[in-house]
Amino acid sequence: MTSSVEADWVHRFADEVIAEAKRRVPGKPIVCASGISPSGPIHLGNLREVLTPHLVADEIRRRGHECEHIISWDDYDRFRKVPAGVDPAWAEHIGKPLTSVPAPAGSAYPNWAEHFKAALIESLAELGVEYRGISQTAMYTSGAYRDQVLLAMRERDRIDAVLGRYRTKPKPAPQRAGDADDTAAAVEAAAGSGAATEDDGSAAGGYFPYRPYCSVCERDTTSVTGYDDETTELTYICACGHDEKVLLAEYNRGKLVWKVDWPMRWAYEGVVFEPSGVDHSSPGSSFVVGSQIVREVFGAEPPIGPMYAFVGIAGMAKMSSSRGEVPTAADALRIMEAPVLRWLYSRRRPNQSFKISFDQEIQRLYDEWDSLGRKVSEGTAPAADAVAYDRAVRTASRTLPRTARPVPYRTLASVADITTGDEAQMLRILADLDPEQPIGSLDEVRPRLDRAQYWVATQVPAEQRTRVRDEPDAELLAGLDEPQRESLRLLVDGLDDHWSLDGLTALVYGVPKRMLGLPLDTKPTPELKVAQRTFFVLVYRLLTGRDTGPRLPTLLLAVGADRVRRLLSPPAMD
Repeated sequence: MTSSVEADWVHRFADEVIAEAKRRVPGKPIVCASGISPSGPIHLGNLREVLTPHLVADEIRRRGHECEHIISWDDYDRFRKVPAGVDPAWAEHIGKPLTSVPAPAGSAYPNWAEHFKAALIESLAELGVEYRGISQTAMYTSGAYRDQVLLAMRERDRIDAVLGRYRTKPKPAPQRAGDADDTAAAVEAAAGSGAATEDDGSAAGGYFPYRPYCSVCERDTTSVTGYDDETTELTYICACGHDEKVLLAEYNRGKLVWKVDWPMRWAYEGVVFEPSGVDHSSPGSSFVVGSQIVREVFGAEPPIGPMYAFVGIAGMAKMSSSRGEVPTAADALRIMEAPVLRWLYSRRRPNQSFKISFDQEIQRLYDEWDSLGRKVSEGTAPAADAVAYDRAVRTASRTLPRTARPVPYRTLASVADITTGDEAQMLRILADLDPEQPIGSLDEVRPRLDRAQYWVATQVPAEQRTRVRDEPDAELLAGLDEPQRESLRLLVDGLDDHWSLDGLTALVYGVPKRMLGLPLDTKPTPELKVAQRTFFVLVYRLLTGRDTGPRLPTLLLAVGADRVRRLLSPPAMD
């Protein structure tokens, strides 16, 4: 087994985390962490933030260690912008906590954050991800972080000094209540107070790592103007014109700025492993600065964690959930089974970027997946590939559901396309794929069939859908030369004896060989490939009126032998 895991990135990280946890917190559960901001659709790039620590935590559990994977829902972040596709009127809520923003119109959820969390929560259950979710709204508003907030305020000069080592921008100009540009200036100053930005709490009146949400307008367009360490009295002004004095030892409507908030949570939760995106790992960014703040202020150590690369979608550039219109885990799980989606993340190191395709590439991906499954069953898969496959199909606690009869995805897509989803017709075709072991129920090919059906319905343009002719193309049939007629006769005459997927495959590839006088076991040559392609185009044109379509054997099964004969039989020559 040692050789099978030496090349596996998950195994190597688990080794490091276990060793580090024994050094830091011997005898206590190991904590792996993710952080997700439900500011909009939680896309497939965000999913790497969850699946990377999930896979490591799962490996640790497989070895018998107690390990907890926490997901911090950054639902107390400010609402920064209105995603594409949402009513622009939602801009009036910019600056409020995500949990104080109404959900998009028509949503069944109580607020913006819960609306966007819901889809990911459902997807994580399907993906087998076990975790403990932590609402940052609940933590801050309950006062759970009060001691940490007060500590950060007492140590604000030390924090400011750490941040000062990396600052390149001047501090913002003073803000005075009543200025004409107060609102715009405060919004701009506050625009970075989210998990993906660089705001660090600098202000003209001094450095304060805490930003209140205004008691009147609920926004964080506020500036702290004074703070007393002894009494914890804090004064602030807001762009809305409200100013207030509060006791921070009692006030729960605000949060630490991101570069302080993140290391505070590492210390609070005892995080040993947490990955970070490229945007958080560059010099002077959140992870680098946070690693110093957690040591110098909160007396803890930063987590081990790799920088993970971006996930693209069929050639798209870096995704941002704040823009909207980006595929989510739920979108991917409608076209592929959960083990396949897990496999895309488990087989590549976190620092390797990759793309998830929603186009025709999904068929090739499934061919690769099925081939690997066969090799794993036979014991011939390379060690690292076998381990990645195992991590995809099961977790430490359960095996994920899989399709009982893994018919090729491309075949199921073709069948769904040709039949337009008619279940009786689909079963008729699928039962003929292998007469030796006929499929007796569509449940045998689910959930893969459902995924392929959805892919055809949503990803295949209408002009590319397959439509079989109702009547023969009399003009094309009448214009055939004798070799073309003979090739069609050979095909039609061989239907009954070859009526299975494998049989029809041999038949359609064999007809051009016979026309060239070649043995049926002849290997492909350039001349033979041209002859086969020419024959296939002829058959496609007669059946569908196009030069291409689903794999020809699948198309023939779908059309049915009698209808094939009627559409492919030329009129008798005089």
